Amino acid sequence: MESSETNPDLESFREQWRAEVRARHQQSHRPRQHQHATAGPSTGSRKPPPPTKKPIAKEYEEDYVPTKVFDEPGQPATITGVAAVPTKKEPITALEHYEKAVEREAAGNLGDSLRLYRKAFRMDDQVDQNYKAKHFPRAKFPQKMAAPKSGDSSTAAAPGDAKADQPQTMKELIASFAGLTIEPVPPEIEGMPQPPCPISNLPDEILVHILHDVAVADVGDFVRLAQVCKRLAFLVVTEDRIWRRICLGVEFGFGGMHYHWQRQITWEPLAEEDLEREAAEEAAAAEAFTQSSGATSPTETEQEDGFVVPVFDLEKRAEKLADESTANTLAFFNSLYRSSWQRMFRLRPRLRFNGCYISTVNYVRSGMANSNSITWGAPIHVVTYYRYLRFFRDGTCLSLLTTAEPNEVVHHLTRETYASHHSGHVMESALKGRWRLARAGDNPGASLSEVEGDVMVETEGVSKYVYRLDLTLKSTGKGARNNKLAWRGFYSWNRLTDDWAEFTLRNDKPFFFSRVRSYGVMGA
Repeated sequence: MESSETNPDLESFREQWRAEVRARHQQSHRPRQHQHATAGPSTGSRKPPPPTKKPIAKEYEEDYVPTKVFDEPGQPATITGVAAVPTKKEPITALEHYEKAVEREAAGNLGDSLRLYRKAFRMDDQVDQNYKAKHFPRAKFPQKMAAPKSGDSSTAAAPGDAKADQPQTMKELIASFAGLTIEPVPPEIEGMPQPPCPISNLPDEILVHILHDVAVADVGDFVRLAQVCKRLAFLVVTEDRIWRRICLGVEFGFGGMHYHWQRQITWEPLAEEDLEREAAEEAAAAEAFTQSSGATSPTETEQEDGFVVPVFDLEKRAEKLADESTANTLAFFNSLYRSSWQRMFRLRPRLRFNGCYISTVNYVRSGMANSNSITWGAPIHVVTYYRYLRFFRDGTCLSLLTTAEPNEVVHHLTRETYASHHSGHVMESALKGRWRLARAGDNPGASLSEVEGDVMVETEGVSKYVYRLDLTLKSTGKGARNNKLAWRGFYSWNRLTDDWAEFTLRNDKPFFFSRVRSYGVMGA
């Protein structure tokens, strides 16, 4: 046998083998983190999980998925902030492979994107620079002015110039539009009379009334009117009466939010036992509040024939809940949102109905090595699946867990498709459910402002089970608000034994809102 001095290749191979054995030994002796089963719920929990504000799943900035707008069926989604190639032909050049990889990554399919990235870099190792140069060219800034020479009085700055050079704040900019009027369009040919502009002659009272009707029909169009001219921008930002109507209305505001169950999980009207259970919960919350504060609080009951009974009339209940919702909105308007209806509409947690919430989940799973191939480690698989949640205005929702991509799902996430789907359709595994926002009674020890933004969803489960999703509304990205649903907990309830069990959130990611134009302006 040759010694290591005469066979350096053999000694190099032995060193590599020893390094790998040491690495595996260290990995096997590391303290294992608490592992959770993902196949089903854990056992041992025999009471409803307490509400909590702390998310169970840790979140990272890279969890953010760019906002997507889905157009009509058959058209590709528009991805905000990501340059994608809308063509369906197969990529040929390295840049086309890279662009396709970016598109697949934004859609959440990491397996395909990784394969395309590798192929692009094999064809051109500078393809990432070419992509940046094409889609994100460096801005051309004007050259800085030369510094004034000493003794040159013509370039000396005046004492007040420093303040004048400072940019205006948004509040100052909008205030400067107060005295402006709507100017007609200038004539196409110099010297000709200006074309007529009837809206410029309207008094402010009629103009505000028109803006009010636009806001009720589509709040997005109302906001976009600020781009027409400075006068309309001033009215859109400062007209508080319109923003008050938006906030209190049921079209886009908090009058359409539900803080009590409105339907059964199967979308049927509430039964008497549901109202009895709600009345018992309210009575227990009121008693806990009375004992902790020593004060008295109203209950969900009325006096009838000398006995205290729950309010079972659905019409009376709807009126009472609407009055409570308006009262809470007015209280928050004065306390949390600086008496600004526009600020409240922008910042206060609310669900949106003109789209759906999508959770894109990617995780790595080890595969089985091929006995015929020589590899140092087993192959890995990137597994991708999606969770979809669509909320309806009447307090119902649809939940779907599938591997189908959003372009294949979002346009079918409707009541009509669910009712008429056939075997093998993507909606075959969709689940009916209901939703509501949290109220103070859900956590007697917390104030209403502390539980604002928590969302509770109950859906059908397998056989005797009911699934409950505890989520909380958050904001992520630049400028967007209420576009994220973060996990607080995921549970199952056994209807026969009244046992609660908890699913783990090992791989699950938050939901992000995506606009779907086929749902319409207001959704369903």
